[in-house]
Amino acid sequence: MTPATLFSLAGRRALVTGAAGGIGASVVQMLRSEGARVAVADRDVSGVAAEAHLPGDLRDPAYADALPHAAAQALGRLDIVINNAGVITRGKVTETSDDDWNLSLGVNVEAPFRVSRAAIPILAETGGGAIVNVSSCWGLRPGPGHAVYCMTKAAIASLTQCMGMDHAHQGIRINAVAPNEVNTPMLRTGFAKRGFDPDTAVAELGKTVPLGRIAEPEDIADVILFLASDAARYLCGSVVEVNGGKAVG
Repeated sequence: MTPATLFSLAGRRALVTGAAGGIGASVVQMLRSEGARVAVADRDVSGVAAEAHLPGDLRDPAYADALPHAAAQALGRLDIVINNAGVITRGKVTETSDDDWNLSLGVNVEAPFRVSRAAIPILAETGGGAIVNVSSCWGLRPGPGHAVYCMTKAAIASLTQCMGMDHAHQGIRINAVAPNEVNTPMLRTGFAKRGFDPDTAVAELGKTVPLGRIAEPEDIADVILFLASDAARYLCGSVVEVNGGKAVG
């Protein structure tokens, strides 16, 4: 295969969760630019250009369970699943409410579990495919003040590694990307809620990164597309850190 062919996704059908967010929107745009047809899932996907729109709440088990089948029906088949949806809950365990716990577990762990469980038989029927989950560097090496967030991202990293081994024989490659801080609306909103100016906070945070800036959504989306493409044909059960050289802490 030539490099252009390796990275091409022409003819592929993809499902992206959290498609309206910073990383998700970039992933959708890049998938479509590489020739894929895309079904998008989020609470509101009205502003996302895609071939199929499947709005809903991933905390609803029935919605999450049915999502891969709905995407396959809308697109004609399903080849790629990107479990991108996620939330950040900040605080120590003693500062974490039941609502924080339920939200974090529901979106960050239960939803990708349900979507993957439903998608794997669909992918296997047509000879395989790729699932890419979004973990975090904070799940691999936890930092302070984010107890439940770190736990959920560690869970999705572990789940990725287990599924990668369990379903490789079906031609399904399951990998994850693990970013550090990313310049997304969710990060900026978090700064604003804590009384910081988002632009100043992002610039200051960038000074702590060896590459000189925190990641942009496109930096993460590029790696997700790589993992979904034939260029990553021998990666299975991997968790790829994308952190600009910055350790958590």
